[in-house]
Amino acid sequence: MKVLRTPDERFENLPGYAFTPNYLTIDDTDGGELRVHYLDEGNADANPVLLMHGEPSWSYVYRKMIPGLVAAGHRAIAPDLIGFGRSDKPTQRADYTYLRHIQWMQQLLDQLDLKNITLFCQDWGGLIGLRLVVENPDRFDRVVVANTFLPTGGYQGPGKAFLEWQAFSQSVPEFPTGEIVQGATASDLSAEVVAAYDAPYPNESYKEGARQFPLLVPISPDDPEHDASLAAWKVLGNWTKPFLTSFSDKNSISAGGDKLFQERIPGTKGQAHVLIKDGGYFLQEDQGEELAKVVNGFIAANPVKG
Repeated sequence: MKVLRTPDERFENLPGYAFTPNYLTIDDTDGGELRVHYLDEGNADANPVLLMHGEPSWSYVYRKMIPGLVAAGHRAIAPDLIGFGRSDKPTQRADYTYLRHIQWMQQLLDQLDLKNITLFCQDWGGLIGLRLVVENPDRFDRVVVANTFLPTGGYQGPGKAFLEWQAFSQSVPEFPTGEIVQGATASDLSAEVVAAYDAPYPNESYKEGARQFPLLVPISPDDPEHDASLAAWKVLGNWTKPFLTSFSDKNSISAGGDKLFQERIPGTKGQAHVLIKDGGYFLQEDQGEELAKVVNGFIAANPVKG
């Protein structure tokens, strides 16, 4: 694969993001290697909270949650997906597949040997993270889903809003990452924060991963990941470990998805599911400190048995 690496100076003095970068090298599944960036904050011996971001954000979106998680004694790990943040960025659209994103993050789990994980996932963080959960059930103790879903490409088909987003993502001459995040938050972001979401991408050649993501969502039964995602739902249909929904009230993109999770996953029963007030689609940006409290409370209320 031909790969781009964002210069380090692009990440200097970003507001609220004074975290130490960590890196590991993974197999790109094509005969080469990729560098993955991740944040690793808090007590290294504590059980990890794995924070999985979506499209087109990066680990920056978790800067408001991490301090609260660490203060509660947890280890907070926030990777940048390949193509995003400080992670390497293949330049060819065909290099990005749904399966590869799962395989790339699987290698992070394996190399860090993460166990007793609490997953927090939003947007594509759920599409990838939930697949990791069902393929590594012994590694995960709890799951928190926030404004995400796990589509199979079933016969219902995608909604109008998604098709419009998909068309926009492929046709707009300049993919406006920071503006996209701003457009899906309930609060007004400062120019410096919007610029921080643009920081990983010096020019359009760095954005092929972000461009490709909307095309990777399964929307038909012949999607290459249809069968695997359907199988994942069968596992989740028997998942009894603690599973919490924490969607937001000012979110039209995935509204109602929390009820689907609650209806289909046994581990949701009896949990104190939360509707985050004044939160847009990127609710970590709007209510990150409140979300950290939700996760801390969920962990405290559901200690590991045995």
